[in-house]
Amino acid sequence: MELKDIQNLIKFVAKSGASEVKLEMEDIKITIKTGEEKGETTYIQQMPSMPQQAAPAAAAPAAAPPAESVNEDSKYITVKSPIIGTFYRKPSPDKPMFVEVGSTVGQGDVLCVIEAMKLFNEIESEVSGKIVKILVDDASPVEFDQPLFLVDPS
Repeated sequence: MELKDIQNLIKFVAKSGASEVKLEMEDIKITIKTGEEKGETTYIQQMPSMPQQAAPAAAAPAAAPPAESVNEDSKYITVKSPIIGTFYRKPSPDKPMFVEVGSTVGQGDVLCVIEAMKLFNEIESEVSGKIVKILVDDASPVEFDQPLFLVDPS
């Protein structure tokens, strides 16, 4: 994990409202505590060197607004995942999908849910438009800032 990743994690936890997040991987332990009186406190402990293997993903417990950016190669807006977790296109297995390709969405409409640490976080659209493409399969793991949808704002 690079310093930039740790700084982004600290910022994300501060915005999420969580009071404490612990991240433990094979080679590093991070505990981030936030509090109104104390400010941010970060503890980082380097673990003894071990053979490199894929580290498990961790997620903060609260949702942040979805990050969106305009792709320079197209006129579409990319809706990105604000958290690490599991992407679901419907609120429960017996309910219909939130959106399909061709669906018209308004600002504040729920596009999907992302489950992180047993909490289901609704991801709302920040723009009005039409869903052009769904970039992630239902029940798939997603990373922070991973593109989820393409929206045509026109």
